[in-house]
Amino acid sequence: MRALVQRVRRAHVTVGGETIGEIGRGFAVLLGVTHDDGEEEARWLANKIAGLRLFEDAAGKMNASLSDVGGALLVVSQFTLYGDANKGRRPSFVKAARPEQAAPLIDLFVGHLQQRGFEVATGRFGARMQVYIQNDGPVTLMLEK
Repeated sequence: MRALVQRVRRAHVTVGGETIGEIGRGFAVLLGVTHDDGEEEARWLANKIAGLRLFEDAAGKMNASLSDVGGALLVVSQFTLYGDANKGRRPSFVKAARPEQAAPLIDLFVGHLQQRGFEVATGRFGARMQVYIQNDGPVTLMLEK
């Protein structure tokens, strides 16, 4: 699994002009799944993101976690994180998992975060979405398990 994590002031996702997920301060997580991913990867990545210390503490150091600041998460499936454009000009997405594998793992990832007490908004799997992200910093981190 790959996650592009961005510290945000606010973020929301729309489908067909309707807002379906919205958060204030927290993380926007673009999440991709590949063929050999399973429950272990989803659990590990959720725990890693939950504990990341990407927010500033009172001393101005990036030392505070999502729970320390009362932050939320916006999780959006992003199969293009497994795109490969090394050959030619049109990316190949053969490394991205098929929807029947990816969708349940994304749901499992979201469930792990919710079980830890986080507010989690999501996009709609397989839909054409518009994602609005106000990156704070900017702070962006790529994680992979």
